Amino acid sequence: MAEQMGFSASEATLVATAISELARNIVTYARNGEIHICLVDNGSRRGITIVARDQGPGIADIKLAVQAGYSTSGGLGLGLPGVRRIMDEFEITSEPARGTTITITKWARR
Repeated sequence: MAEQMGFSASEATLVATAISELARNIVTYARNGEIHICLVDNGSRRGITIVARDQGPGIADIKLAVQAGYSTSGGLGLGLPGVRRIMDEFEITSEPARGTTITITKWARR
C-alpha cells in the first residue's frame, strides 16, 4: 500500500517496521487487538495511517513508555520511541485496564 501511495522502498520499509513493532506490542502486552491501515489524503499530501488498538492492561505512564531506553519487557526500549521517530505523526491514548490506541501517519514525500 505504501509503495502504491508513492513511498520509496526505504519509506515503505519504515512503515512496515512500525506496523511490525505495534503488532509485537499487542501480542506481547495485550494478547489480542487489531491494526487498521488506511490511505489518507488531506488535499495537499497523501499518506498512510495505521491505528493499532487493544483491550490490554493499558500503559500506566505514557511519557515514560515513549522514552528511548525504557522497557518493561527487558528489551532495548527502542519500540515505541522508534515508531515515533520514524513516522511523521504519532498519537497514543491509554487507560489502565481498558487498553491502548496508537495512531501513526507517514506522509509521502513529493
